[in-house]
Amino acid sequence: MAPAKSTKATEATAPAEKADTAMTDAPPDVRRGSFDENSPRALAFEKQRVRVLPGSSATAASFEFQEEDHTLGNALRYIIMKNPEVEFCGYSIPHPSEELMNIRIQTYEGTTATEALEKGLNDLMDLCDVVSDKFMTAAEQFASKNQS
Repeated sequence: MAPAKSTKATEATAPAEKADTAMTDAPPDVRRGSFDENSPRALAFEKQRVRVLPGSSATAASFEFQEEDHTLGNALRYIIMKNPEVEFCGYSIPHPSEELMNIRIQTYEGTTATEALEKGLNDLMDLCDVVSDKFMTAAEQFASKNQS
């Protein structure tokens, strides 16, 4: 009977393995080649650092980010939750020794979880650009004051 149980376990896990889907659909600019091949966005798609976890639907999905931690997880969760079309967003680090970060997004009808993730990533990049610009401006002002 032991072999029958292991066969059933294998059969039970096979569909779940097939349900894992890597997010290989690159954005149009990446597909067309009008991008910097060394940009973080291009590298993320090339290395397939993001995948959709099994059990996802259009309005509720879990995504796994490889080589990420609390830094991205908490910032992205905060930005995504500011979207009024998002019902829930939370993240977790499955184990401290693994470089994985999972984020769960549930949206109201009319918006998909993938759209909410893309909007969150874009909004976070925009916020980082603003912070970087303000920092550089302040650093230049400080340097010009101290040269005199």
